[in-house]
Amino acid sequence: MANVIHVDVVSAEAEIFSGSAEFVVLPGESGELGIYPRHTPLITRIKPGSVRIKLAGNLGEELVFVAGGILEVQPDSVTVLADTAIRAHDLDEAKAMEAKRTAEEILENKSSDIDYARASAELASAVAQLALINRLRKDTH
Repeated sequence: MANVIHVDVVSAEAEIFSGSAEFVVLPGESGELGIYPRHTPLITRIKPGSVRIKLAGNLGEELVFVAGGILEVQPDSVTVLADTAIRAHDLDEAKAMEAKRTAEEILENKSSDIDYARASAELASAVAQLALINRLRKDTH
């Protein structure tokens, strides 16, 4: 099992995942990033989306939703410091749909006292959560 990388996914609230993986795929600021063992050191921001962790030893995948944060990569470790991180199976579809609807309504309102950046970030987060929920639904059927 020499060809593995240690992965930690943490948020301000809790450690979401810690373990060995064959690779990790996540939403970097400039596009999707794939991280394998012995990757070049890297620090970058990540955007809302899913972190896909291919577990070592053919144990399947772990999927985690992140609402942005920081990624640090070292040759033998990956650390995701997420603003918010939720295991995919713990996502609430109704809550995500409501957040999406609310953000869309705020963005459609043309009043000048609206925080467009915050509403846009909340919309991106809700859309990313719904995409992960749909992916899980397809994988189980």
